Amino acid sequence: MTSPTTAGADRLLVGAARHSGGWTGLVAATAVADALAAVLLPLALARAVDAAPPGGPSAASALWPCVALVLLSATAEVLSELATGCSAARATAWLRHALVRHVLAVGPALRVPPGDVAGRAVGGAAEAGTAPSAAPEAVVALLPPLGALTVLAFIDWRLAVAVAVALPAIVLLLRVFVRDITASAHRYLSVQGTIAGRLAEALAGARTIAAAGTAEREAERVLRPLPGLRAEGETMWTVQGGVAARGLLTLLLLQVAAVGAAGAELMAGRVTAGELVATVQYAGLAAGFGPVLTHVLRLGRARAGARRAAEILEQPAPADGDAPVPEGRGTLEFRGVSAGGVLHGLDLTVPGGLAVAVVGRSGAGKSLLAALAGRLADPDRGEVLLDGAPLPRLARTELRRHVGYAFARPTLFGETVLDAIAFGPCRPPESWLRESARTACADDFVRRLPQGYATPLADAPMSGGELQRMGLARAFAHAGRVLVLDDATSSLDTVTEVQVTGAVLDRFGDRTRLIIAHRAGTAARADLVVWLDGGRVRGRGTHAELWRDPAYRAVFGVAEPAGAAP
Repeated sequence: MTSPTTAGADRLLVGAARHSGGWTGLVAATAVADALAAVLLPLALARAVDAAPPGGPSAASALWPCVALVLLSATAEVLSELATGCSAARATAWLRHALVRHVLAVGPALRVPPGDVAGRAVGGAAEAGTAPSAAPEAVVALLPPLGALTVLAFIDWRLAVAVAVALPAIVLLLRVFVRDITASAHRYLSVQGTIAGRLAEALAGARTIAAAGTAEREAERVLRPLPGLRAEGETMWTVQGGVAARGLLTLLLLQVAAVGAAGAELMAGRVTAGELVATVQYAGLAAGFGPVLTHVLRLGRARAGARRAAEILEQPAPADGDAPVPEGRGTLEFRGVSAGGVLHGLDLTVPGGLAVAVVGRSGAGKSLLAALAGRLADPDRGEVLLDGAPLPRLARTELRRHVGYAFARPTLFGETVLDAIAFGPCRPPESWLRESARTACADDFVRRLPQGYATPLADAPMSGGELQRMGLARAFAHAGRVLVLDDATSSLDTVTEVQVTGAVLDRFGDRTRLIIAHRAGTAARADLVVWLDGGRVRGRGTHAELWRDPAYRAVFGVAEPAGAAP
């Protein structure tokens, strides 16, 4: 029974063929032309050989078909190389577009290491992209053996029978090869993905590795799967070499049998000398499955690459609606929300236009709640609503315009510093981008950069605090109806945090602000505090009201008796 991933890989290869343009058709046409030339050339040579004795056809006229067939074969091979490259390029481009779009659509829910994803999108897609050209070439590669049998039957049916007896063994050999090489290629690419994933992790944590002095140990961890990669590579070559060796032996035996049969027929006067020469060549064509083997190998690797891509594409992306965000002030509602094994039946209403601080111990579900608020994640059960509209019903562009985010560890995109602040669903005017940077206390250090806001990101090294201020500037530049700050001020010094928090509370006072807070001072300045504990709302009220509870004070590491809120 075909597994879902295997079926998905086959559908992916069909789609790649459709998007390879007319180049795949040209590959098939040139392959057919080359195959016809290969089948007809021995017959033409036979006529030329038979023209040599006195009384035979003109030798010159017999040579012209040979020359024409050689030219046809050469032209077909040149065009085939061009068409194969163009077909693979277009198919690979389509596969990569599909894979990258889906990866970004799935977003944070994707549970595949980034390095492995990159390997599938680069190497795996390139392997799968060869399928549209390899498939017709593999099919057409069967024409010379079939054509050889046909011509041999035309020359003398006994010769065709002598050659045909070995073909079932060759077909069985190819079937086993396809099965073994596809499985081995998939394992090989999987080990490659493991190494790529570990390397990406190591590069992301390069500073930590350097500080810990564990570069050698980390290199050993990254490269530990190499013996497995070598083993799988050796398996592929062993399979290919074993099939080739058995095929070569079959070819030699077949040619010996064909020469013996043709010699007997020549002595009996049933074939000519030229037909004897043609018989030897046709025996080689009939058993010459080397081209078939090459294309089948390409197909096996292509199928393995497509299967790894299908494993990604079968991970469901959240389905978006097409409804606009209804009028309102940005009220968020969490109704019976359970998610990630962290939140359990959570019911919460975040009033529109208020600054709401979410506090709780590590693992209480604060960041998951923030992700659910703007549909960076979907709940396992329950629903999240914005101004009465369930988030899955809203158009993605609408939701992104109305819900903005700032994170603890932001990643900057774009060519320049200004581009990084502008990165979002639309590009605000430059004056507003600079004002957003000032509000986030980022303007001063940006102006000190070599080219100010025009400085390329690669030439603008930033500390953790500066990076957070850039992330805040980007969120402020695109602040919609709801602004979510997921621990977005944790790397700021106290003075800067007070200034930024003041801007969030005052400058954006008409928006709903959901603030994941770890400091008592931030919670104290919010309009409302939501206290999470064990994936549920344990308390809700102002900071001063909740401060009376010793368990609430313990969230901030305060163990003394109740006192005034800071």
